[in-house]
Amino acid sequence: MKKIFFLLALAVGSAQAAGPTPVWTTAGFANPESVVYSSLQKVLYVSNVNGKPDAKDGNGFISQVGLDGRVIKREWLKGLHAPKGLAYLRGFLYVTDIDQLLEVDTGNGRITRRFKAAGAQFLNDVAVTPRGTVFVSDMLTNTIWRLQGDNFTPWLKDDALQMPNGLAWDGGKLIVASWGVGLKPDLSTETTGYLQSVDAETKAITARFAPIPLGNLDGVVANGKGGYVVTDHMRGNVFKIGADGQPNLWLQLTPGTADIGAAPGLIVLPQMSENTLSAYSYK
Repeated sequence: MKKIFFLLALAVGSAQAAGPTPVWTTAGFANPESVVYSSLQKVLYVSNVNGKPDAKDGNGFISQVGLDGRVIKREWLKGLHAPKGLAYLRGFLYVTDIDQLLEVDTGNGRITRRFKAAGAQFLNDVAVTPRGTVFVSDMLTNTIWRLQGDNFTPWLKDDALQMPNGLAWDGGKLIVASWGVGLKPDLSTETTGYLQSVDAETKAITARFAPIPLGNLDGVVANGKGGYVVTDHMRGNVFKIGADGQPNLWLQLTPGTADIGAAPGLIVLPQMSENTLSAYSYK
């Protein structure tokens, strides 16, 4: 216990990054879980669970939001169950919905393909490579799924993933934000998670930096310079991690801060318990 406390102190107490400037906050969402930027339409897409995260109730929807925070269309795509992770590539949106992956044409808002994940329990985040390979985390089964062409299959199943939640593609490697080990009824864990790296060729799993317990990690985005911004869902902490691996507490928000998104000059944070979407300046 003393060792864990010491490591946590190293993680969150050794440095604190200068806080970002708030740009806007928009209310009126319904358990917003993930946000992604479309470079083609120059808008944000936001997944709304709108109910229990594992309920097949048809209440979930995707919102379309401007870079100024204005809601363009609250229910841009509706009739989903509990949509969570989002990824975008060349006009198509990839959405997880409990045990299936959806491909959506952002030009007309229609679902073009559905991929069933047989045996999946809680599909969560999505990452897509520049060549169009899609990776999806299944948090409760310690599995990463992969979509190549029309084939959606388990790609890596390993307890070492430690409940994989957030995903990001970075320089030929899949970055995994782990939730932790030893799940409790309140969704906290005996040991909190950290960033891991999975080699796309060998599937080798390694700590991205020192394996210091950091939090129940949810969202992760790469900054293109070897660093990341990550969210701790259970505590509402947002960390900036430099290329040297040093985690810096950047923001302290409310519990429920979920799958982070990046847009030009902005970091955008969905807050599930507050039903808001907030943007902060980011360089």
